Amino acid sequence: MIEFLNNLDTSVFLAINGHHNPFFDSFMTMFTGRFIWIPMYAMVLWILFRGCNWKNALVYTGAIALAIFLTDQTCASLIRPAVERLRPSNLDNAISEFTYIVDDYRGGSYGFPSCHSANSFALAAFLIMFVRRRGFALFILGWACLNSYSRLYLGVHYPGDLLVGAIIGMTFSVFCYIVASRFETAASRRERHQRLESPILTLPGLNLRPFIRFHSSGTSGLFLTASDMMIAAFAATLAVIVVASLVALL
Repeated sequence: MIEFLNNLDTSVFLAINGHHNPFFDSFMTMFTGRFIWIPMYAMVLWILFRGCNWKNALVYTGAIALAIFLTDQTCASLIRPAVERLRPSNLDNAISEFTYIVDDYRGGSYGFPSCHSANSFALAAFLIMFVRRRGFALFILGWACLNSYSRLYLGVHYPGDLLVGAIIGMTFSVFCYIVASRFETAASRRERHQRLESPILTLPGLNLRPFIRFHSSGTSGLFLTASDMMIAAFAATLAVIVVASLVALL
C-alpha cells in the first residue's frame, strides 16, 4: 500500500512539475518567500487587535503563534527525521534528474511533510475560524493552496508532502483556536464579529462582491473591513510579484 501511494505521489509530482515557463519560474520563486508576505502578516495582527480587546487579542496572538510553532516543529523535528523521505530535488533521489529545478534551489534533505504547507494552512485555518466570513475564507485558502503549490512547482516537495502538511497545520490550528476561544465570553465573540464587520474605509460607487461588504443602507458603494484590508495587502504584494516577474523577462 505504501509503495502504491509513493508511486502515485511520484507520478503526480512528475506530471505537474514538468509544466514551466520563465514568467512562473520567477513568480513562484518570489511567491514562496516568507519575507515578501510581511505586509500581509502585519495585517493579521491588526485583524486580531481590531476584533478583540487587547487581552483577548494577546491570547489569540499567542494561540496562532503556538499553532504555527507546534506545526513547524512537528513536521521539521519529529516527522522528517523519522520518515527520512528525500525531496524530489535532492541529488540522492533517483527522480532528481527528472525534476525541474529553478535557480538551482533544492531545499534541505528531507521534505515529508512540508513545513511550508503546514504553516500556511495553520495560519489560514486559524483566521477562517476567527473572522468567520465566506469571502475571506476563500481568499486565505486560495493563498495557502498557491503557497503550497509553489513548493511542488519548484521541485522541492511531492503532493503528499503538501497534503499531510496541510492536515497537520489545520489540526494544530483548530486545537489552539478552541483553547484560546475559552478565554473569550459569548458576548465578546459577538462583539468581535461586529467589530470585524464594521467599516474602516468607505469607497462609493464600487461593486466587488463577494469579498467586500456593501452598506446595508440604500447608498451606493461599499466599505472595507479589517479582513478586506488584508486582502488589499495581498493584492498589492501580488502586483509587486507580477511586475517583478515581468521585468525579469526583459
